[in-house]
Amino acid sequence: MTKVDFDKMVACELLPLRHFALSLTRNDEDAGDLVQETMLKAIRYMDKFEEGTNLRGWLYTIMKNSFINKYRRDVKRNTFLDSTDNGYFLDIPSHRADNEAELKFIRRDLEYAIEDLPIELKVTFTMNVEGYKYHEIAEELGIPIGTVKTRIFVARRILRKRLHAYGEAFGYDRKKA
Repeated sequence: MTKVDFDKMVACELLPLRHFALSLTRNDEDAGDLVQETMLKAIRYMDKFEEGTNLRGWLYTIMKNSFINKYRRDVKRNTFLDSTDNGYFLDIPSHRADNEAELKFIRRDLEYAIEDLPIELKVTFTMNVEGYKYHEIAEELGIPIGTVKTRIFVARRILRKRLHAYGEAFGYDRKKA
């Protein structure tokens, strides 16, 4: 297949790609950027496409992977890593990170609240915060997955009560929502 033939085939898929991009991004400008990135990658990796296979599916895969990779980059960029010994992740918007003293109090209070949890709740909750999936926690601790979910739920409820003042201060009060 020549480059001209490939370009024509890809150009015929612009409208369906645009619709798919809009369904992923829900934003007209971001959808346009995603389509453009997909087209660029399709042309760059033209030699990877096998003639006779589903071109639209191949393009959709490129688009979906590009969208996921961008999402992951954005999440990483907006995640604050606490450098204390416990190493908890806190998603703190950048406008809240201006006051280092306030953040130290919040971190300390969060650590104390987690340390005060009953051991079975603390272990399960901490593993969840560290990124373990429910089934991995269940397997590691030798307990049913339902027990894992319950322990995490109860730990969150206890922490929400203990840290209620921060929820109000930062506008996360559930009673107002």
